Amino acid sequence: VAGLTITASASFAHDIYASVIKKGDVDEKKQVKVSRITAVVIGILAIGLGILANGQNIAFLVALAFAVAAAANLPTIVYSLFWRRFNTTGALCSMYGGLISTLVLIIFSPAVSGSPTAMIPGSDFAWFPLSNPGIVSIPLAFVLGIVGTLLSKDSESRAKQAEMEVRSLTGIGAEKASAH
Repeated sequence: VAGLTITASASFAHDIYASVIKKGDVDEKKQVKVSRITAVVIGILAIGLGILANGQNIAFLVALAFAVAAAANLPTIVYSLFWRRFNTTGALCSMYGGLISTLVLIIFSPAVSGSPTAMIPGSDFAWFPLSNPGIVSIPLAFVLGIVGTLLSKDSESRAKQAEMEVRSLTGIGAEKASAH
């Protein structure tokens, strides 16, 4: 858990805060401060969710975590390896679509409300009948990856695609890309 917290907070501080929000114009002290604040926020969220999940079947909770991970990552990995036309828009559609659909279906499932073993047993706002949404959200993420790719205006050239394929498989040229 500590490793995941540190990884998540460092990733947020570097990838989101420094690269996206500040567009690379941030000093290291500020980035470390954001990373620490993010670690505290992640810790508070984890404690809150842990309290809600108190008494739940651990194997079931792990299955939910795998459903989230599979819906958010599996289509992008598979398409990146086997579909040359797959592009950034398709990847974003499959990742965010899989993640959001899985989380929404979990929230509105009997795992959270509407059953005696639910995380919030006194409430009933479950409209999704299955306890684990993977059977719906994973295929949906695959479909969203296809739709996002086919509807995108990405006009990445063949040369750029070939360069990215070599870079992803071998790591050659990665240091050049990180310098930009």
